[in-house]
Amino acid sequence: MSIEVRPDWWKSLFDEIYLLTDSRSVCDEDLTRREVDVICEILSMDPQNAVLDLCGGQGRHSMELVSRGFTGCTVLDYSRFLIERGRDLAAARRRPVRFLQGDARKTGLPSESFDYVIIMGNSLGYLPEPEDDLRILAESMRLLKPGSKILVDTADGDQVREEMSPVAWHEVDGTVVVCRRREIEGDAVMARELVLCKDRGLLRDQTYRIRLFDGAGLARLLGKAGFSKVRLHRNFAPHDTKGDYGFMNRRIVAVGVKPEA
Repeated sequence: MSIEVRPDWWKSLFDEIYLLTDSRSVCDEDLTRREVDVICEILSMDPQNAVLDLCGGQGRHSMELVSRGFTGCTVLDYSRFLIERGRDLAAARRRPVRFLQGDARKTGLPSESFDYVIIMGNSLGYLPEPEDDLRILAESMRLLKPGSKILVDTADGDQVREEMSPVAWHEVDGTVVVCRRREIEGDAVMARELVLCKDRGLLRDQTYRIRLFDGAGLARLLGKAGFSKVRLHRNFAPHDTKGDYGFMNRRIVAVGVKPEA
């Protein structure tokens, strides 16, 4: 039986349970440091640059950048829960990061106000229509200063198609187990996720759909949004142990430049 997915699944998935189910990727500070190492190596940023961490969740990359001396990091995410969690963490760690709740397609932020936009952790491809991905990139183009860069980190769609297991599970902490059934349909992966707790029973039974990108497709999308000099960095695999990390095992990092006016 095919997995049925509500088109607005992305509005409710990213909550406290998400931080459990994906903790191996989004709550691992060593992993975040390795990912930020790659960002800094590819972009050669100055700590004084204004950075927009778009679809940035609880702001783990921005907080790591601030720990390295960056002074102008902004996180925007649709999930109010993650934004509030990030704001609390940043305050507790005394890391000045600006957190904003909003829609990445229409942020409401001033034009040409950022030196870099980063979209990390396979955060593109969640919205129901492919045109929404283009709208997010077009909004990024509007927010960047001329000559500035965008960096997009997505799952390697070819690798997902070749190696994805249709059934996967892992333990979170000895009391919580995450079970996933997956199938590929067209350009997307559909998944049903069950989260079971030894003490509290079923915590979640939800489905979701994520569009897949190969390198050429991602480059075309960036070009269609108006970015030039698009470069792809393949085989980005920041996890240091083998395992089924869903869409985070092997990724593509694409960088594009906003043309000078």
